[in-house]
Amino acid sequence: MIVCGREVVVRGRFVKVANLDGEKYLILDDPEEAIEELRRSSVGADLFTFLQRLPENSPKFKYAFEMDNLAAMPVTTFEDWWNKQIRSYARNRARQAEKKGVTLRQVPFDDEVARGIWEIYNESPVRQGKAFPHYGTSFETVRKMSSTFPDTSIFIGAFFEGKMIGFAKLVADQTWKQANLMHILSLISHKEKAPTNALIAHSVRACAEKGINYLVYQNFVYGSKGGDGLSKFKEENGFQRFDVPRYYLPLTRWGSLALSAKLHLPLSDRLPQRLATALLDLRSAWYRSKIRSTTEAL
Repeated sequence: MIVCGREVVVRGRFVKVANLDGEKYLILDDPEEAIEELRRSSVGADLFTFLQRLPENSPKFKYAFEMDNLAAMPVTTFEDWWNKQIRSYARNRARQAEKKGVTLRQVPFDDEVARGIWEIYNESPVRQGKAFPHYGTSFETVRKMSSTFPDTSIFIGAFFEGKMIGFAKLVADQTWKQANLMHILSLISHKEKAPTNALIAHSVRACAEKGINYLVYQNFVYGSKGGDGLSKFKEENGFQRFDVPRYYLPLTRWGSLALSAKLHLPLSDRLPQRLATALLDLRSAWYRSKIRSTTEAL
């Protein structure tokens, strides 16, 4: 369904929660029109949610909210980021990519780039200790899903000996003052060349050149599990935790009851941090065992 010219995504079974597609890329500064359209529609959602724009963390709207978090960095110049915002380890890793022959450049989205993304997606069924959702995806599907937000997207490729070994897709908001790393990924087989660090460096350079004030790398932490290896990687590369309000608006009576009882939150968000971390560690161990068993059977 289209609301205010944008597609609505509905998730959840017990409590159906709607948000506008690309809510971290195209910020909803004036939600009233969208809310009215949703209430008149047959979208079938119980709640509607949206995030407040960076860097404001004081609630601007009258709706119920909970604090969410983003991994973001203020961007002024590339030199300022390189000399003052990142840690020496990340700086050395970015240099290492260049020393090992990795080249970075902004690229137009075409079949060649889509093919490179498809190969990266299909390298391994497990990444960061969990099943990788894009593994096994067909080329046509990858091309379609990678071509979203064509007017506000920036694609950066990392190349080694002519082959794309990593990519980053940045999506800017309507004002071109905030951009989100929609996806950044590299081939595991080229990990020693540090292409991901180099991709972040080139992403910062692109933002500085275009006058983008904030570069966002999704969330800093997820649920109640606290920091992890990915959070550490983000921090080393200059990203900080920014807490911003996430608003929730009931669209049905059930939505109002669910919001009051916090039933709209994922189970992982309601678990104690220690238990959530233990369950995630158990899941990672299970996936490692599964991969090892599959490899040994070949």
